[in-house]
Amino acid sequence: MTISGEARGAGATGVGPDQLADDDLLRELLRLHETRHETLRHGSDDALDAHTARTAELEGEYLRRFPQREVDPGRLRSGARART
Repeated sequence: MTISGEARGAGATGVGPDQLADDDLLRELLRLHETRHETLRHGSDDALDAHTARTAELEGEYLRRFPQREVDPGRLRSGARART
């Protein structure tokens, strides 16, 4: 589903992140992360700009909804130091 540029701002596409159910938000984020490399390497400048903007929108919404998200201790500096 695409929301018109008038409803969300010029050039914006997709359902507003705040309108997505949690499962839909996670699925959209997964798809964006899966397609990032391909878009970076082979997408037009406009496609890369749109991808970057949409990723920022969705990641921002995820962080708003889940401020206390589970953080893997191995992804912290102390965890990285423990591996070496």
